[in-house]
Amino acid sequence: MLYKWNITIPQLTEDWQRKAYVYVPDWYEEGSAERFPVLYMFDGHNVFLDEDATYGKSWGMLEFLEENRVPLIVAAAECNSFPEDSRLGGRLSEYSPFSFEAEHWGKIKGRGKITMDWMVGEFKPYVDEHFPTLPERKYTFIGGSSMGGLMTIYALMRYGKWFSRGAALSPAIVFSKDQVFEMIRKARIAKTHLYMDCGEKELRGEEDRALMISLADELFKKKVMLTARIVPGGKHNEASWEKQLPFIMDALFYGL
Repeated sequence: MLYKWNITIPQLTEDWQRKAYVYVPDWYEEGSAERFPVLYMFDGHNVFLDEDATYGKSWGMLEFLEENRVPLIVAAAECNSFPEDSRLGGRLSEYSPFSFEAEHWGKIKGRGKITMDWMVGEFKPYVDEHFPTLPERKYTFIGGSSMGGLMTIYALMRYGKWFSRGAALSPAIVFSKDQVFEMIRKARIAKTHLYMDCGEKELRGEEDRALMISLADELFKKKVMLTARIVPGGKHNEASWEKQLPFIMDALFYGL
């Protein structure tokens, strides 16, 4: 069953309302002793339903979970949809751990820490209180694509107290690659699993391929249990990310 309701995150967007989503396996019966791992995701509006997705195509997560009877709760919140140059900033600001400057958007103030502090300080406690979760680190995962992929890596490196596994699809590290690599080198993490990929069609040349290889190498050096792929024919969109769901679930549940 998919639950959907309005929330606010005053620390980021004051009283602007956004949607929160939580999927609970359909076979769960209220009052049952059964509990499930939780996957927290970014860009919640693009995760479950095409009707909510920005470009009319979601990851198809709801259908996938139901059809495959995956024993997993998925919790997500909609991203900030304000323009980047607005007073409250936009998605890039909300989903970036670092401030950066980009050709098309100018200076972007990184507010990823505020986002993650809200997630572990408010959203996760709410989900654990109201839904049948296994709240321990071992059973708490995080995932996202593009800027959400960047935030997934950030969360595992800086918020590893809460998250043990993650899925970073097409992580947008190009805007702040030096800071990302430095963050990984300085990270002190417990045993951590990560699924990470990039679509073949996203790679603009050997420089992009080398960047992904270097990122994987840095993660391996930190002894991250890493599954890394270049997706044949893969693109930077929800339709492509949807096709990776079987790989993601295999990585998240492997050895659990």
